[in-house]
Amino acid sequence: MTMLRALLVVALAVCGAHAAGDKKKAEESKKGDSPAAAAASGPGGSFDITKLGASGDGKTDSTKALEEAWASACGGKGKQTILIPKGDYLTGALNFTGPCTGDVTFQLDGNLLASTDLSQFKANWIEILRVDNLVITGKGKLDGQGSAVWSKNSCAKKYDCKILPNSLVLDFCNKAEVSGISIINSKFFHMNVFQCKDVVIKDVTVSAPGDSPNTDGIHMGDSSGVSIIDTTIGVGDDCISIGPGSTKVNITGVTCGPGHGISIGSLGRYKDEKDVTDINVKDCTLKKSSNGLRIKAYEDAKSVLTCSNIHYENVKMEDAGYPIIIDMKYCPNKICSASAGSKVTVKDVTFKDITGTSSTPEAVSLLCSDSTPCSGITMNNVKVEYSGSNNKTMAVCKNAKGSATGGLKELACF
Repeated sequence: MTMLRALLVVALAVCGAHAAGDKKKAEESKKGDSPAAAAASGPGGSFDITKLGASGDGKTDSTKALEEAWASACGGKGKQTILIPKGDYLTGALNFTGPCTGDVTFQLDGNLLASTDLSQFKANWIEILRVDNLVITGKGKLDGQGSAVWSKNSCAKKYDCKILPNSLVLDFCNKAEVSGISIINSKFFHMNVFQCKDVVIKDVTVSAPGDSPNTDGIHMGDSSGVSIIDTTIGVGDDCISIGPGSTKVNITGVTCGPGHGISIGSLGRYKDEKDVTDINVKDCTLKKSSNGLRIKAYEDAKSVLTCSNIHYENVKMEDAGYPIIIDMKYCPNKICSASAGSKVTVKDVTFKDITGTSSTPEAVSLLCSDSTPCSGITMNNVKVEYSGSNNKTMAVCKNAKGSATGGLKELACF
């Protein structure tokens, strides 16, 4: 799913809007808690939103209670906790802006429900900006209630479409952890990580119907040190999408499906995109996803960038479509100029111990650019077989250079 530029514009616009107010908010939070917040605070700086007026009936707007809890927790010293007890708490847009004085943890034992009234959102639902050492944990859910507005999504028809709210956005955050929670039925992307460093996403469940539009599971861009571990994702778009500027990414123990697979890109749609390097995907399973391990770049890429040092290992396919695919002629809205030639370089990509079944005869598709061929492609023990009976397992390879050892002979492109 290629909406990176629109998401970048939204993120920068939100950053500009918040920047002027950051200092004021920090000063206000340091003046001390309100009487209600003081009453809500338990030992160790814990703020229970129900003691600040939040109601867990799923109908009462609890936005102000969460905002008040944030102001007090972000202004407090040491470890601070915002407690969301069991129950369903309806909210509008939530903007949690740092930097904070201490370290803040969201303990999500209940469920947060996003309003279905789009007028309540200028951009995203929950946006956390410039907060370090953030923790979001618990067994509760972030429910975007997207089914009420998915019909308003026009992105399949036009590229410059109106972007619906993403559910959870981390902007300019360092050393963040999201664990245990579920993020479901987002209006747009479930989670977006932008210009962050050292983010761990662990034991998280991301879920939406397979036909829900643009509901990417976890998207990242211009970020480094992102780890996604033991997480289950089933959505209507990419389970994981790794955008331009992503480096040192580790994806381990992820189950994907339904969805469009684990994707790098799309790349090259806009000017000034940065390289994607050092991506590791290991010990994952893709179940009936429409794509498997995918790298996608526009055929008329506007940026000169490189995608390199990519390593896929021990990945099992269960009737995944196009299990291994490098697509340098990606153009979902048919607005590309094939004569322009790609400026994206894809090199040093390893596929090791990729096994299982494919729902398409093409188990391997290396569709590289005429002007910039793929190079350094290594295929080691790739054994993925077409599960149907009306065709044979095959590889389709164009402008790709590399080596193959072990695995099925029919999948050896070199």
